[in-house]
Amino acid sequence: MSPPPILLITGAGRGIGAATARRAAAAGWQVAVNYVANEAAAGAVVEDIRRAGGHAAAMQADVSQPEQVAALFDRVARELGPVAGLVNNAGVPGRIGRVEALEPAVLRRTFEVNVYAAFLCAQAFVRRASTKHGGAGGAIVNVSSMASRTGSPGELVHYAAAKAALEAFNYGLASEVATEGIRVNAVACGLIETDIHAEAGDAGRLQRYATRMPMQRAGRPEEVAEAIVWLLSGAASYVTGTVLPVAGGR
Repeated sequence: MSPPPILLITGAGRGIGAATARRAAAAGWQVAVNYVANEAAAGAVVEDIRRAGGHAAAMQADVSQPEQVAALFDRVARELGPVAGLVNNAGVPGRIGRVEALEPAVLRRTFEVNVYAAFLCAQAFVRRASTKHGGAGGAIVNVSSMASRTGSPGELVHYAAAKAALEAFNYGLASEVATEGIRVNAVACGLIETDIHAEAGDAGRLQRYATRMPMQRAGRPEEVAEAIVWLLSGAASYVTGTVLPVAGGR
């Protein structure tokens, strides 16, 4: 019997990343739970998975830093095995506000984590998993946002622009590696019950916007996780270069 495939999820200590780690483990993946600072949160996710009979390990790295990405992938290979799946989930919203009030450091960090980190992790993954490089293939899922369509005016234009860049990357990379055993897809999240709204400076945003959704509610991280795990799976074997909205009809 072959060992469970290895999945690396960035920013997996909370929210959508944590829910995806739990769901993927239940589906038979060994999960590398990446985190940047909150070791306790990542450890709790790992313990949840182990208690349920799955396999997981917490691994610290700032995935916007090239040398840390290289070390992370080397550690995954060393401790778990060759990585077969990657979820580029790590993201930051920046601060809510108009474009003219945006601080350069916030703008830079928004693109570093939401875009640059995805490039770095995908590079590392392709170098290891592509059949062109002797790998066995695999799948990447990028976590985007419906803000890439709306632009989020007056609030999070910088975040929306970063996610639009991520989706352009998703399309291009998918075509680039389509004959090398790697599928690349994305989910575009709508209003989801995570702490990203409070992190952006508006804890009440979730409640204000929920009734504007066609389904009259916000989504749950577990609902996004189901879509991500499906895109990683063999059930989606003929799906690549797509962005799947998980947005309650919006």
